[in-house]
Amino acid sequence: MKIKQFEDKGLAHYSYAILSECASEVVLVDPSRDPQPYYDYAEANNARITGVIETHPHADFISSHLEIANKTGATIYTHSLVGADYKHTAFDEGAILEIGKIKLRSLHTPGHSPDSISIVLEHEGKDKAVFTGDTLFIGDVGRPDLRENAGNITARREELARQMYHSTREKLLKLDDSVTVYPAHGSGSLCGKALSDANSSTIGAEKSGNYALQPMSEDEFVKILTEDQPFIPKYFGYDVALNKQGAPDYKPSIEGVKMLEKNYKPEDGAVIVDARNEKEFKKGHYKGAINIQNGGKFETWLGSIVGPNEKYYLAAESEAQLQDLISKAAKIGYELLIKGAFVLDKVEETKTPEINVGEFRENLEDYTIVDIRNTSEVRSGKFFDKAINIPLPELRERALEIPTDKPVVVHCAGGYRSAAGSSIVEAALPQTKVLDLSEAVNKFKDGQK
Repeated sequence: MKIKQFEDKGLAHYSYAILSECASEVVLVDPSRDPQPYYDYAEANNARITGVIETHPHADFISSHLEIANKTGATIYTHSLVGADYKHTAFDEGAILEIGKIKLRSLHTPGHSPDSISIVLEHEGKDKAVFTGDTLFIGDVGRPDLRENAGNITARREELARQMYHSTREKLLKLDDSVTVYPAHGSGSLCGKALSDANSSTIGAEKSGNYALQPMSEDEFVKILTEDQPFIPKYFGYDVALNKQGAPDYKPSIEGVKMLEKNYKPEDGAVIVDARNEKEFKKGHYKGAINIQNGGKFETWLGSIVGPNEKYYLAAESEAQLQDLISKAAKIGYELLIKGAFVLDKVEETKTPEINVGEFRENLEDYTIVDIRNTSEVRSGKFFDKAINIPLPELRERALEIPTDKPVVVHCAGGYRSAAGSSIVEAALPQTKVLDLSEAVNKFKDGQK
């Protein structure tokens, strides 16, 4: 018996292949959008993929469960409450799937979502591991506020938090302390607020070290779990619906994105995502373009800034970068929203002025400062006392709240988000000088106001 963990660093997502060597069969848990790594693993082990288990309809990434089932003949297992639109076998509380000497047992563990399940792996008569999906993380539990407006069944966050209290204490913590915990996400995911960098743990370690599993009343748990959760990206509800339906096949979908000629000029008013380096962007870009730079979190910020009801153009520095960006967009199903993709290497339509950090430092009162960090970040400390806080995911909708009687300076915590933020404000306030503090914000982190 082998367990293979796959990691998507961009979305901090873990998926799993469970191999029964005696049966030459593989069962997958929560596979990501690109199915090829799972095919390669099965082939390398001379095994067939016979099952795909979905612990819930994911909000933060698109799963390849339907594509894999159609290609391999594998059975998809998920809880009946999902109301899945694809062919599947219900895997409700107590259901067992056997492959060789392995038994996979379903625990209904609502809390992150009403339809969440955890999968206990039993080998040779003993519980060895539990695949907890987004119910139990390393150092945290799943957030309970993502299913108030999405999914086959919706539920208020307080109700789901109470379900999480019982799922953890009456189901998961009843397992032996030695059972290995394999979650669907790690540090950097927006499905929790305090996830560890570790990629696995044990029930015993989580009992002692996880803040959410310490002795407390149900009401105390609900209060702790519902406060200070991260923002909810715009794409989360879209992904829940697409996963419930089953996404189109990965490779044909990304190959179907319309490729346009170099330096293509979109129509006026179009949503343009310009993923070039901020320095190149500021030298010249199309009016209204949003500078979401290619990087480790591109897909998260794309789906946080651009809504699933919008079509957009995608621009990049090179053909290779463009293909990389389309693949990243596909991880959240956003390749389906691309009107056209093109390489951009020369445009002088709009330029962004550079900030004079020294002048800004000496004359803070002469600027309107916009802090686009998340509310929880600002609560832990401001860089500038009089800064206006509008979190980046809300900025396109709220940019007109910014006063225009002074030049506007946009900042975040390290520079990546401020490139996107300043481009959004620049587009919304075309008659106002907009400056990006970028990495220079680090010069102000020593407490200088």
